[in-house]
Amino acid sequence: MKATQSSDGPARQAAEDRPASMRAVVQQRYGPPSVLRTTEVDLPLPGPGDVLVKVGAASVHLGDYFVMTGKPYVLRLVFGLRRPRHGIPGRDFAGVVAAVGKHVTAVRPGDEVFGWSTAGTLAEYACVPADHVAPVPVGTSLVEAAAVPTSALTALQAMRDVAKVGPGQTVLITGASGGVGSFAVQIAKALGAEVTGVCSSRNVDLVRSLGADHVVDYTRTDFTRAESRYDVILDNVEAQPLAAVRRALTPAGTLIPNSGRGGRWLGPLARIVRARVLSGFTRQHLKPFASVEKPRDLLTLADLLTTGQVTPVIDRICPLDEAADALRYVEAGHTRGKVVVTI
Repeated sequence: MKATQSSDGPARQAAEDRPASMRAVVQQRYGPPSVLRTTEVDLPLPGPGDVLVKVGAASVHLGDYFVMTGKPYVLRLVFGLRRPRHGIPGRDFAGVVAAVGKHVTAVRPGDEVFGWSTAGTLAEYACVPADHVAPVPVGTSLVEAAAVPTSALTALQAMRDVAKVGPGQTVLITGASGGVGSFAVQIAKALGAEVTGVCSSRNVDLVRSLGADHVVDYTRTDFTRAESRYDVILDNVEAQPLAAVRRALTPAGTLIPNSGRGGRWLGPLARIVRARVLSGFTRQHLKPFASVEKPRDLLTLADLLTTGQVTPVIDRICPLDEAADALRYVEAGHTRGKVVVTI
């Protein structure tokens, strides 16, 4: 991995204060976590519209695991056919701005920021477009901020944009103690909904502490066979057949399947197509979706953090050298909130 050369003035002037290389988690091929190794690579240099961030923390989620393994294979059309296009895994981060390109005015060196990168974040530095970051809210740690971007953006867009959740609606969230689920419970409450969280026995108190009005312990109760009906269901687990989950919806309710899992070739695409087709033959709305990182939504999340309406749940904090273990743990599917790697 070679450093990207730049003619950017401010970035070049600040280069004397930065090392020429950095420690990073690297993979040369697709595979399980054992393909990862920590090594020295060249430091990236910011272009005119970029920000170089000294990473303090980076969170990992299930999507990072899929990209690392290259499965489902359809992902390779985006991330590299034979090997990962970017050798450093990770997407979400928080840290301190080390240098900015000459066209960047919104942030300056020394600012704490959080956001996402498409070129990897499990490293001492990350170089990202300036509109991919937002200021870390006062009172929020770098570890907490790093836990936010992908999972909270998914929850925000699912609740606000796809389901259009508002006051008086009833919302059920499966996997309510997980990365997306823990944010979705809080965001649905902030939007004024009556929220029911589905989780295991050990997570009942956690989900209730997030603001859920009702909690269903799936080891004791099958929500698809109960009498309650919901205006919106965000199904982060998809452990039940589509027909069974639909029984828990109101006649014109909205179901958002969101587990991300599926076959080795197409992943969840077959289920997504089936749901889209079925939605045309029922009053119920079946709306699988893929979240899109939007700078303005990152700012919305920063506001929710500032007001205390959203607080990240941190399951584990691991050092950079244990990034492989962090990804193994996430793939097992029993996280309580987020797993964060500190650098």
